[in-house]
Amino acid sequence: MPTNTPTDTTTGDAPAGGADAPDPVGPEPAPATEPQAPAAEAQPKPPKPRREHRFDIDLLRLVASCAVIIEHVSAALIHAVNQRRSEGEPVYWAGFVGDSAASFAVPVFFAIAGWAVISGAPPSSSSRLWQRLVRNAVPMFLWTALYLLWAWLRNRNEDPMADLAVDSLFDSVQPAYHLWFMYAYLPIVVLLGFVVLLRDGQRPWGIGLLLLGVAGLGPALTTVHEITGWSTPHVGWGFGTYSVIYAVGGAFLLSAARPVPRRWRWPLVGTALAVIVGIVWYNTDIHYVIPNAHPFVAVLSICVILLLVRVRVPERRRPLVTRLANAALGAYLVHVFFVEELVDRIVQPDLSAGQVALVLPAVLALTTVLSYGLSLLWGRLGLRRYLG
Repeated sequence: MPTNTPTDTTTGDAPAGGADAPDPVGPEPAPATEPQAPAAEAQPKPPKPRREHRFDIDLLRLVASCAVIIEHVSAALIHAVNQRRSEGEPVYWAGFVGDSAASFAVPVFFAIAGWAVISGAPPSSSSRLWQRLVRNAVPMFLWTALYLLWAWLRNRNEDPMADLAVDSLFDSVQPAYHLWFMYAYLPIVVLLGFVVLLRDGQRPWGIGLLLLGVAGLGPALTTVHEITGWSTPHVGWGFGTYSVIYAVGGAFLLSAARPVPRRWRWPLVGTALAVIVGIVWYNTDIHYVIPNAHPFVAVLSICVILLLVRVRVPERRRPLVTRLANAALGAYLVHVFFVEELVDRIVQPDLSAGQVALVLPAVLALTTVLSYGLSLLWGRLGLRRYLG
């Protein structure tokens, strides 16, 4: 999930402050026989205030990124038994518990995005907002191409690669299924940034036209299909009500000035555990996967945010937390390679409870280390803007 994104807590422009310049005309000059009053000197503007680096936001990004990996590794266990308890009970329950416990990841990323655009690092101009959009879109499309190429080399594409490439311009495709999030995340960032610029008195015409194009893309393609009969791609660009609420609500929660009092922390932990039980029940008895908009997921997400907001990160740990948080987008983009090439090969439906207790932590650790290790590597090579 996104790190080289608008959720960056160390960037963004603050409005310059300072005293107004003196009146350029001034009072009429005194008679020549009287001494001239010295002209008022312009007061220099103070430097722009330095933005606070929120290490707790870095930690939250890192936790949410790892939760995404947990979700997809756990989903591999669920698929290994075809979502059937009878085909391997230990694998079945381990998969559903892990997937359910990590279901806060997507809402938390929406929350971080909302906080960053609205209050953490609001864009100072439309060009800044365009830069954020490009900084996320380039790795997204590059990794889509890499996943398509990888599946083509492994002979896994069910449709022609050219058709999948065209479809990916409009919506996520297999095997880059996890990138569906970006098709909702980017429009929300642009929309909220547009509102921030309007609030500041700017007229971002280009951003407005982009939003209008996103809103009308689906109906336009449907019209083309109805007139010509051509098969048109499904449009994934856009967002639901729930994602906007998570973004705006996240901006509210993450703007807190101090952490949640200690007396409320254990009740929050207890609530989170109870809700996880409810999510497991929903996933196993009602429908898999539980919607991100479900109240159970919302409560779990709020608990996670409140437990981590303004939490103090020890100074000796801050450089590591920030470095890993900056690598989180890259880890999110690449980790599905390891899920499908390693986890799917290792996990078997007939594993015993003892074997699952050993295998699941091992494949989780392996996938996480490989994903973050590669992301840190290409970050050191200066490829972050291309690979995330």
